[in-house]
Amino acid sequence: MSTNFNVDCEWLLQGDPWVTYNTLKTLLEMKEDAPEVGNARTSMIEHPLVKGFIEELKEWPLYPLKRHNDAKHPIHHLAVLADFGVTAHDLDKEIIQRILSYQSDEGAFEIDLLIPTHFGGSGNPERMWMACDAPLILYSLLKMGVHGPEIQKAVAHLGSLVTDTGVLCTGSSPMRGPGRKDDFCPYATLLVARALTQIPNVKNEAEKCTDQLLYHWEHQKERKLYLFGIGTDFRKLKYPCVWYDILHVAEVLSQYDFLKGDDRLKEIVDIIVSKQDEKGLITPESVWMAFKGWDFGQKKAPSHWMTFQVARILRRLSR
Repeated sequence: MSTNFNVDCEWLLQGDPWVTYNTLKTLLEMKEDAPEVGNARTSMIEHPLVKGFIEELKEWPLYPLKRHNDAKHPIHHLAVLADFGVTAHDLDKEIIQRILSYQSDEGAFEIDLLIPTHFGGSGNPERMWMACDAPLILYSLLKMGVHGPEIQKAVAHLGSLVTDTGVLCTGSSPMRGPGRKDDFCPYATLLVARALTQIPNVKNEAEKCTDQLLYHWEHQKERKLYLFGIGTDFRKLKYPCVWYDILHVAEVLSQYDFLKGDDRLKEIVDIIVSKQDEKGLITPESVWMAFKGWDFGQKKAPSHWMTFQVARILRRLSR
C-alpha cells in the first residue's frame, strides 16, 4: 500500500497510534467512523505519552514561560495534541475552561510570562500575552474544535494583529524583541498564519502573513528580522513545530491553496524532499530534548510522524 509521494503507508501504519490514525484518515482517506480509524484513535488517546500531556494540562499554564522556544511548556504540548487530532471531547471540560479563563480584555489568550528586567520586564511572573504565544493557543483550541464567545473574541483579536506587512512584535507588555520597530516578526507572523488555517473567510489576512513569510525566504541573505534568519539551523528538519524552521513554515504554507504553484514555496518543499531517503522516509536532523522519548526526538532512525508530515505536505500541494 503506497501513496503517490514515495512513502509506504504500510510502514507508516507500523508507527505510533497518532501516525496510524492520521495516515488512515489523510493519506488513505478513510472515514472517521471506520473501525480501523476508531481503534487507532482510541489507542492514541490511551497512549501514555498522550495521556501524560493531557494530565499536565490540568495544571495550565503550569509554570511561567521564560523563552518561547521552551519545548517542554504546555503551550507546545497542547499544540502537539492538536496536531495529532486530539479534540476537546478527549479532554476534561475543566481543562478547556481553565485555558479559556486565561483571556485578556483584548481577546488574546494569556499565559504566565517571566520577562527579565534586562529585557524590559519586571523580572516577576505576570499574566500577559504576546504575538508569539497567544496565536498558538488559539490555533490549538480551534484545531481541537473549541467554540464559543471566548473563541470568537480571540479570533477577532487575531485579525487585528495582521498589518499590511505581517505581524509586528507586540503584546500586552510594552516590551519588544531585538529588532526594528516597524519590521514584522517572522515567528509571530508564522503563528498567526498557522491559526488562520483554522478560520474560514480570512484570505486577506492570510495573504498578508504568507506574503511576508515568503518575502523573508526570498530575501534571506539580506538581514535577520528579530534575530530570525534562514540558514543552516532553519533548514534542519525538526518536530514539534516550536520555533521558526523549514518544516514549520512548509506545514503552514502548504495549507493555503492560493500558494500552490508559488516558486518560493516550491523551493522550500524541494529542500525538504531532498532530505528523504530512497524509501521516502524522513530522519530528524535536530531534536527538542523535551521530546526525547518520542520517535521524532532522536536522530538515528526515520521518524514515522515526520515522514507522515512530509507526505501530507506533498499531498496538499499535489491536489
